Amino acid sequence: MIRLHYLFSGSVQGVGFRYHAYYMAGRLHLSGWVKNLSDGTVEMEVQGEESGIDALISSFYQSVSIHIEDMEIKRLPEKEGEVEFRILN
Repeated sequence: MIRLHYLFSGSVQGVGFRYHAYYMAGRLHLSGWVKNLSDGTVEMEVQGEESGIDALISSFYQSVSIHIEDMEIKRLPEKEGEVEFRILN
């Protein structure tokens, strides 16, 4: 089990990125959150099995509407008891 923080830039707002993340995270049994930032980037923290997180990130690249130009990744401590993935405002 790992927890990662992501900052995505590119064509990532107004293209269903957060809803895609929410849907896929549920299917892959991941927890965390995703939100749009005022500078046009998307921030996400995700926790779960590394293979599930890899599948989530791969699914963004397979989307016809999401175009990631840059992605910053940071490892974080796990959050005990977190069980859901949420879209934050």
